[in-house]
Amino acid sequence: MKHIGWIASGAAAVLVAAGAITYAVADGDDSGLKAPATDSADAGFARDMAVHHQQAVEMSYIVRDRTDDEEIRRLAYDIAQTQANQRGMMIGWLDLWGLPKVSSQKPMAWMGMGDMASGEDGSLMPGMATDAEMAKLGKLNGKQAEVFFLQLMTDHHKGGIHMAEGCVAKCTVGVEKKLAQGMVNAQESEISLMTDLLKARGAAPRP
Repeated sequence: MKHIGWIASGAAAVLVAAGAITYAVADGDDSGLKAPATDSADAGFARDMAVHHQQAVEMSYIVRDRTDDEEIRRLAYDIAQTQANQRGMMIGWLDLWGLPKVSSQKPMAWMGMGDMASGEDGSLMPGMATDAEMAKLGKLNGKQAEVFFLQLMTDHHKGGIHMAEGCVAKCTVGVEKKLAQGMVNAQESEISLMTDLLKARGAAPRP
C-alpha cells in the first residue's frame, strides 16, 4: 500500500534530524549549538513552523474522528505524529538557544514576507486553514470529510514547503536546514499521494 511508504519516510525524516542533533551535541559541532539571533531566519522559521505544524496536527486528529477509511486515518496519523515530533524539536531548539517562542514581528518576517498572509480568521501563514474551514471540517463526515481534509492539507503542505525552502536558503544552523529540506521532500511526496487519494474520490486539489 502507498501509505506505508509515507509513514516510513516521515518517521525517517524525524530520526535523521534527531540523529543529526545528537551527533552535533556529541561532536561539539557549533552548527547545532550556537545560538542564532532572535530576529534570524533560524529563529523565525522555528517559531512560525511550530505554529504551522500545530494546525496540521489538529486537522489530522479531526479527520480521524470523522471517517472510518483506514487509508485516510493512517495518513492523518502519520502526519500528526511526524509534525508533532518536528514541532517539539523546533521548540526545543528555541529553548536551547534561550530565545522566546513568540515574537513581536509578523509571521514570515524572517523571509521578508511579513505581509504575505492576511491573518484573517486564523490563517496566519501561507496554506493555513481559516477558523471557519477548521470548524467546517469538524462537522463533515465520511467521504466529504476525507475530501475536504485532503484539500486543506494539500494547501497546508504547499505553504509549509514554501516556508521550509525559505529556511533551506536562509537558515545558518546546519541541523535546522537539514530538517527543513526533509520537510520539503516528505511533504512533496505526500502532496502526490493526496492528489491520488482525491482523484480516487472524484475530487481534486483546490485551485
